Amino acid sequence: MTVLVVTGTGTEIGKTVTTAAVAAAALAAGRSVAVLKPAQTGVGPGERGDADEVTRLVGGGVTAVELARYPEPLAPATAALRAGLPPVRPHEVADAAAKLATDHDLVLVEGAGGLLVRFDADGGTLADAARQLRAPVLVVAAAGLGTLNSTALTTEALRARDLTPLGVVIGSWPEHPDLAARCNLADFPEVSGTKLLGAIPEGAGTHPGFRASAPSWLAPELDGTWDAAAFAASAG
Repeated sequence: MTVLVVTGTGTEIGKTVTTAAVAAAALAAGRSVAVLKPAQTGVGPGERGDADEVTRLVGGGVTAVELARYPEPLAPATAALRAGLPPVRPHEVADAAAKLATDHDLVLVEGAGGLLVRFDADGGTLADAARQLRAPVLVVAAAGLGTLNSTALTTEALRARDLTPLGVVIGSWPEHPDLAARCNLADFPEVSGTKLLGAIPEGAGTHPGFRASAPSWLAPELDGTWDAAAFAASAG
């Protein structure tokens, strides 16, 4: 696995923190890592974007690349149009990721919003870039009520496009999980048809030992030590 695409079941569910955790675990395993953010929205010139946030959380050692930036917090295609700037197209994302892959053991491509959010007026999406790269896709999901439907829809959309969902990571596991969140631990694999590969603690972005702790939040498939069965048992 040279390129891994990171998508989510929606926005603000922990994609960037999850991407940083995967990067940190890979670095701990002795792998060189690059992070590619195709389209950064809602951030102005000089402000920190998601790729910068990954570098901050990991503490350096990651090559961070951003292809385009649009100031308004909208879908990339809409944000580009309103800003009068060129959109990012799937082949540009694929080309940039492939180039990074020649010099890095792992390239993480973090999408904006969900899988089918449009990059351009032609309807190009992150899924199109993943297909061109023939890359597996990691799905970041919420923990609580309603997440099973959105997770199932995302993984079904991946398979409909001949893409492989590598697994699901919970982007923000609450300190005090409710009944729905606890039950979802057992249901994620069934509804998604793939493995649950981790759970990032709520507030992990402010964790002082982020880089050292990240492997404990992720399964061995992501260079971590997390075990789904043991985690479910401890969650009650």
